[in-house]
Amino acid sequence: MSQAVFLCQAQALLDSDLAVPFEVCYLGQNHAAFAVRYQGRVHAYLNRCSHVPMEMDFQPNRFFDLTGHWLICATHGAIYSPQTGQCSMGPCRGGLIKIEVTESDGLVHWHTSDKFNLPD
Repeated sequence: MSQAVFLCQAQALLDSDLAVPFEVCYLGQNHAAFAVRYQGRVHAYLNRCSHVPMEMDFQPNRFFDLTGHWLICATHGAIYSPQTGQCSMGPCRGGLIKIEVTESDGLVHWHTSDKFNLPD
């Protein structure tokens, strides 16, 4: 059964700007995750490049390229769609691992699932 977990106030996420970091337990291991806003909608992913499983931000909570239209891995330059997490260019093996989020009444929540739980 899914549980909504408070992530942040909606105004903390600006279009193509800084991410809000959080922690999740994914398949039994704790991992860093992040949420961003793109074209008015909030999206969240594990902070793990599909090319090499390492964190992607080039500065704390910075994932967007200079155009503000792509998420980029600072280490190898893999480029991902902010809406889907699918790889668009660069060294990728699939896409980013998406985490379900909702936004309502000025609040953003991420949702637990069979793969995602609260961190230990």
